[in-house]
Amino acid sequence: MEQFFLLIMLALGGSAVAGSVKVISQGNEALVERLGSYNKKLEPGLNFVVPFIDKTVYQETIREKVLDIPPQKCITRDNVSIEVDAVVYWRIVDMEKAWYKVENLQSAMVNLVLTQIRAEMGQLELDQTFTARSQINELLLRDLDIATDPWGVKVTRVELRDIIPSQAVRESMELQMSAERRRRAAILNSEGEREAAVNSARGKAEAQILDAEARQKSVILQAEAEQKAIVLKAQAERQQQVLKAQAIAESAEIIAQKIDSNPTANAALEVLFALGYLDMGSTIGQSDSSKVMFIDPRSIPATLEGIRSIVSDKPDSLINGR
Repeated sequence: MEQFFLLIMLALGGSAVAGSVKVISQGNEALVERLGSYNKKLEPGLNFVVPFIDKTVYQETIREKVLDIPPQKCITRDNVSIEVDAVVYWRIVDMEKAWYKVENLQSAMVNLVLTQIRAEMGQLELDQTFTARSQINELLLRDLDIATDPWGVKVTRVELRDIIPSQAVRESMELQMSAERRRRAAILNSEGEREAAVNSARGKAEAQILDAEARQKSVILQAEAEQKAIVLKAQAERQQQVLKAQAIAESAEIIAQKIDSNPTANAALEVLFALGYLDMGSTIGQSDSSKVMFIDPRSIPATLEGIRSIVSDKPDSLINGR
C-alpha cells in the first residue's frame, strides 16, 4: 500500500515537473496566465512556470505572415462593378495586444482589409484603378497600418493582385481598345505616307538641283574650253605669221645678196614678192575676223610690175635694210 502511494506521488511529481518546463521555438512567443490573469510572456528557449497555477493561453509566431484576401465586388466612382483581391503581409509586434485587444485577429484583419479596399476603390474611376495601382497599395498600407496598431500588428506590405471588371465592361473596353488601335494605325499610316511624299519631293528637288549644277558646270567647262581653243588658235596663227615673215625676210636677204653677184636674180625676187602678196590675201581670207575680200585679177599684173620696178631700181635698199 505504501509502495502504491509512493508511485502515485512520483507520478504527480513528474507531471508537475514536466508541466513547469516550457520550451518555446525560435520565432515564437507565448502568453502565460496565472489564475486567470495575464502573468508574463515566454521568450524563445527554456522557460519555467508554476504547475497547476500558470497556464499558457496563447502561442503564436512573430515572423511575417501572408494574409490572402478573397475576391470581392466593389463599385468605382463612375458606377462600374469590379472584383478585387489582394494579399497582405503582416506580423505581430506585441503578443499581449494581439491576444487581449481583439478576438480572432486574422478574421478581424480580413474584414478590415476588405472594408479599406472598398473605400479606396469607391474614390477612383475605372481607368484610375488600372493606372494608379501602386498609389492604391500605398494608401491601403498606410490606412491598415494605422488601424491595426492597437492590435499589436504591423502591416508591412499590401498588394492588389487582380482587378476584374464585369463582362459587359470588359466587352466595351475591348471595343474601345480596338477603336483606339485602329485610330493609331490610321494616324501612323497617314504620317508614313506624308513622310514618304516629303522625302520623294525632297529627292526630286535635290535631283533637279544637282542636274542644274551639272549642266551649269558643263556649260562653264565648254566655254572655258572654247576660249582656250580660240586663244591657242590665235597664238598659233600669230606664230605662223611671224615665222612666215621671218622666212620672207630671210629669203629677201638671201636674194638681195644674190642680186649683187647675179643680176638675173631680180626675176626670182619678183616672183617671191608676188607669192608673198598672194599668200597675204589668202591669210586675210582665212582670218575669223574677215568677212569678204575683193581682188581684181586685172590689178595683179600691175602690182607685179610695181614690185619689179621697186626691186630693179632699189636693190641696194633691200641690201642695206638687212
